[in-house]
Amino acid sequence: MARGVRLIFAALLLTMLLGHCSGSFIGVCYGRNADDLPTPEKVAQLIQLHNIKYLRIFDYNAQVLKAFANTGVELMIGIPNLDLLSLSQFQSNADTWLKNSILPYYPATKITYITVGAEVTEGKNNASAFVVPAMRNVLTALKKAGLHKKIKVSSTHSLGVLSRSFPPSAGAFNSNYAYFLKPMLEFLAENQSPFMIDIYPYYAYRDSPSKVSLDYALFESSSEVIDPNTGLLYTNMFDAQVDAIYFALTALNFRTIKVMVTETGWPSKGSPKETAATPDNAQTYNTNLIRHVINDTGTPAKPGEELDVYIFSLFNENRKPGLESERNWGLFYPDQTSMYNLDFTGRGAADTTTETNITSSNGTTWCIASTKASQIDLQNAIDWACGPGNVDCTAIQPSQPCFQPDNLASHASYAFNSYYQQNGASDIACSFGGTGVKVDRDPSYDNCIYMRAGSNKTVVNNTTAISSTPSSSEKAMSPWISSFLLVPCVFLLLNVGRV
Repeated sequence: MARGVRLIFAALLLTMLLGHCSGSFIGVCYGRNADDLPTPEKVAQLIQLHNIKYLRIFDYNAQVLKAFANTGVELMIGIPNLDLLSLSQFQSNADTWLKNSILPYYPATKITYITVGAEVTEGKNNASAFVVPAMRNVLTALKKAGLHKKIKVSSTHSLGVLSRSFPPSAGAFNSNYAYFLKPMLEFLAENQSPFMIDIYPYYAYRDSPSKVSLDYALFESSSEVIDPNTGLLYTNMFDAQVDAIYFALTALNFRTIKVMVTETGWPSKGSPKETAATPDNAQTYNTNLIRHVINDTGTPAKPGEELDVYIFSLFNENRKPGLESERNWGLFYPDQTSMYNLDFTGRGAADTTTETNITSSNGTTWCIASTKASQIDLQNAIDWACGPGNVDCTAIQPSQPCFQPDNLASHASYAFNSYYQQNGASDIACSFGGTGVKVDRDPSYDNCIYMRAGSNKTVVNNTTAISSTPSSSEKAMSPWISSFLLVPCVFLLLNVGRV
């Protein structure tokens, strides 16, 4: 009896921890259709500086794959549409491609997805007939290499694959694409691969401003749009478009396929008629998107459902044709400074991206880490500040208010500013070998309070206390459960059967 109770408890705890260990993530697309971009090696440093863990590239460029070796960044790589014919014709072509283009860099470079073709229905030369055969051949090549369980195969699509997207419950795939969509969906379901969709509320607003409100497109709407068929309430267009895909999949009885958003974003500049393409709107959209995803909000039709999203794009791409907005989706300038403040953790964390030497109206300045600093330089600077520099670095330790986001740039910013303020807020006190920069905006966030001029110590608040009074049994269980939560999920998975 006791063993049975322990097994039931273990199963319940396992379920709880699996939810705790998984979660939605935010990645970034790294397009390179430009002639002014930094080298892939510098891009890899930039990605790590901002604690970005997931990156999508649109090809399998060798220099890029090399640059991300041993970084821990998970890469989604792409097979361009021009390669689909060759890979679809012969299995040997896919085998050779994998051997020459992927295997030399794996597993040092952490490749987790291969996209076979991109938005094929939008291309002038429709290559959709080659997509599924190429996907099958690539998967077979991965199986031969023993990598089919580590690298997922899929293909990306525009929202144009739907014939209807509103209301979301009426979402339906365009029957003109049934000849390749049905076998593709069967492939995805069989191999537990996601359906990849590119979603851009910006275009919906730009092309129909009288039907779509800007606030609704930016996650800022205070009103709700009701789906008349389901009664579900939508406060933003992103959720509505994602759910339209889910309903379209359900209509074809593909209920187990998960949706992944492989592109979304907002341009910071446009042509005179593209009045919504501004830095403020881009910052608002991407900030709200990140918070929405990181909080595992899910969508009205899939509340709490994991939804992984990639923001487009890392840099502006000056070689892209079309309207001005097409060249201005970037999050960073070529010199690796930020277009606008953006926190990839979704926590409203300290801004470590804006670099300026202009003081505020009352003369107050702070010192933070430079976006151009290398990881090694930041770590050395933190070690010095928290050691010989006599900075109290308690606040950036685990469970303390400035520990999250857990990356060198954020921790260095806190340590740099403490030293800077303690030593007269002079220029030399913010040098740190060139890794520190002065800013006129208070970097404090949530309960992480940055020291300012005139203060002699930082404020450290422990916000982990439980306000309610636990029962005696809860008091006994809480320390055990808290310590157990620290055990890696994989350990629990391996040992649950031994209870």
